[in-house]
Amino acid sequence: MNLDQSYWETKYRNHQTGWDIGGVSPQIQIYFKALMGKNQRILIPGCGNGYEAIRLGQSGFKDITVIDLAEAPLSHIKNQKLGIKTIQGNFFQLEDQFDLIIEQTFFCALDPTFRQQYVNKMAELLKPKGKVAGLLFNTEFDRMGPPFGGNIAEYQNLFEGKFDIITLRPALLSIKPRLGNEVFFEFQKK
Repeated sequence: MNLDQSYWETKYRNHQTGWDIGGVSPQIQIYFKALMGKNQRILIPGCGNGYEAIRLGQSGFKDITVIDLAEAPLSHIKNQKLGIKTIQGNFFQLEDQFDLIIEQTFFCALDPTFRQQYVNKMAELLKPKGKVAGLLFNTEFDRMGPPFGGNIAEYQNLFEGKFDIITLRPALLSIKPRLGNEVFFEFQKK
């Protein structure tokens, strides 16, 4: 399966967006409430309809960038008129520096062969001591993805070479269909 721009555009066009929960995950909402520094540079890759970016923009964060392969969801973000920078393109080709990257359903949408490349790119895009935080699946799926699953031990092994693990634990506030199948994490670039 080729998870390219055409694949994702077709998913949006046909309303096959089962990952879209229509808002910000409760666990990420709690994380956002504790965030300080409204001027920090924030990136949300594979942003989809951008609920996280919109929530941050509405909360007064000034420097938010989103990137997605598909154009359709980016229009939703632009229509909010919050000054969020939208990029239609490939995350792995992005060149910039951020203080914080928010992960929400991007990692699980990537073929697992890209996981080490994902970790390397996250580290490259973060400023010194920058953080990546969000949700990852803590389950294996019995069908071909996306989404692709994983587990805490795998994530720890994958990230610990380039990141200090601040938090990596089962999510306490998952939505009902994902309850018990997500981990919340916050990693800081070494």
